[in-house]
Amino acid sequence: MSPVLVLFLVFAILCLIRVPIAVSLGLSSIVALSMIDFTLYTVIQKMFNSLNSATLMAIPGFVFAGIIMSKGGISYHLIEALKSWVGHIRGGLAVVTILACMIFAAISGSSPATAAAIGSIMIPGMVKAGYSKRYAMGLVAASGTLGILIPPSIPLIIYASVAEESVGKLFAAGIIPGLMLGGILLVSAIVNARINNYGKLPKEPMNVRWKKTYKAIWGFLLPVIILGGIYSGIVTPTEAAFVSCFYGIIVSVFIYKEMSFPKFREVLKESINITSMIFLVIASAMIFGMFLTTEQVPQNFAAWIEESTTNKWIFMIGVNLMFFVLGMFLEAVAIILITLPILLPVLVMFDINIIHFAIIMTINMELAMITPPVGLNLFVVSGITREKVGEVVRGVLPFFGLMFVALVLIVIFPQISLLLAK
Repeated sequence: MSPVLVLFLVFAILCLIRVPIAVSLGLSSIVALSMIDFTLYTVIQKMFNSLNSATLMAIPGFVFAGIIMSKGGISYHLIEALKSWVGHIRGGLAVVTILACMIFAAISGSSPATAAAIGSIMIPGMVKAGYSKRYAMGLVAASGTLGILIPPSIPLIIYASVAEESVGKLFAAGIIPGLMLGGILLVSAIVNARINNYGKLPKEPMNVRWKKTYKAIWGFLLPVIILGGIYSGIVTPTEAAFVSCFYGIIVSVFIYKEMSFPKFREVLKESINITSMIFLVIASAMIFGMFLTTEQVPQNFAAWIEESTTNKWIFMIGVNLMFFVLGMFLEAVAIILITLPILLPVLVMFDINIIHFAIIMTINMELAMITPPVGLNLFVVSGITREKVGEVVRGVLPFFGLMFVALVLIVIFPQISLLLAK
């Protein structure tokens, strides 16, 4: 049996018996590499080198910033301020949910973190105001996916590392698509609320609005500091990540005074768990990629594509279908690390812009976040509401269609993602 076949067979078996994806990638790669006379020392060295990157250091920073924002009161005050301005309009709470996800996305870089932080506050509030619980769950799960499209974005950082592309350019490319998708969700939320006559909050006096906005200003400033610092050239994305951590600690401890030592330990523990999971997937996927490169799988795949079709659009349809299927079973980080090294030669062959493709891939990863059976946002929302995952899936279906429309627009009109990435 060929080593390549053994690799995918072992990987599939391990995934089917629910072995964690990082372990599945690593074990299957080691088994396959042992068939072509690779030493364990080479494997360990490759795993270490894959993590020895300044670009990847941004990941723990943004993870920590997102969690401290959630636990330290920053996200709560942001939501309260947004409620005071738009909560009284029909569909106002749905609008607040989407806007809060967009702001949180501009800090955390993570979809599950965004869904957890906003959902734990907004879902009970929406249900209390008369919204269908199924709708509220679907809205949070879908809006939470903006966490990996609106910069900073952990998947885009990983994409930049693999493709050797500028993180700043990839972040810039995600701004307009992220705002566009957020806009689509906002319009649908307002229309849906009017059709179903969903409830609204009492209109608050102007002085109360300004008071809540003043209290939340520290949270509103954080995305400005992160993105402004990156695009002005004052800091690199990695430096911006740790500036946001320091800022979040100062605001949580000294301004909002909601960060106690036991709670800070929880923040550290959760940050370490999430970062370790991501880094283990990266290290395992790199040896997976090392084997594929050694066996010339990417080159052979590119040659097969060239023989099979010369039509770029057929290739794009096929790739998007592949991402959809993979998204049903694998996490976003794993999909990027497994498929991107194989696809890069084909992108060059079809003259597809690598930055444009990054946004296409990221929106597909957003869809993967709400696609059963492995969609992470589905499980996050299910855990928050204590509802079955199937109920969350039913709630998210209409939003899946809206996100698919956004994907089609991005594929057809590359300038949407390339306008700012110059």
